Amino acid sequence: MVPEINYWAVIVATLSTMVVGTIWYTPKVFGNRWMKLAKVTPGSGSSAVAPILVTLVVSFISAWVLAGATTIAFHFYGGSYLVAALVTGILLWAGFTAARFITHDAFEGRPSALTVMNISHELVTVVVMALIIGVWPPAIESIEIVVSLA
Repeated sequence: MVPEINYWAVIVATLSTMVVGTIWYTPKVFGNRWMKLAKVTPGSGSSAVAPILVTLVVSFISAWVLAGATTIAFHFYGGSYLVAALVTGILLWAGFTAARFITHDAFEGRPSALTVMNISHELVTVVVMALIIGVWPPAIESIEIVVSLA
């Protein structure tokens, strides 16, 4: 069984990751601090096109997985689709994204401030995606039936 997914919500959630990243890594927000901690030299001459395209693809995959996992959680637990999206997003972030960042950064000897900055960015990104997916559930009869039975 493939869970019901609102692909419009997935597309908007995907685009939201670009907005969050643009704001987060603006020099006046965390950009300068991130460059210093990550030892990134501004204007190194390399094009940002490839990383942006990769980000769009992986963000779409993340939003699609979050939407599917949210629908599964909603069908299993019932209740609010928005709450299912937020709880699912935060749990997936904690169990996979944050845990993996912390592990890799510890072995790579990265500064803990960089790890905190990166996992915080990911948390904000996932919460924004979850909000979009949660307020825009798939329009299916099964959700309406489950809600009416609750």
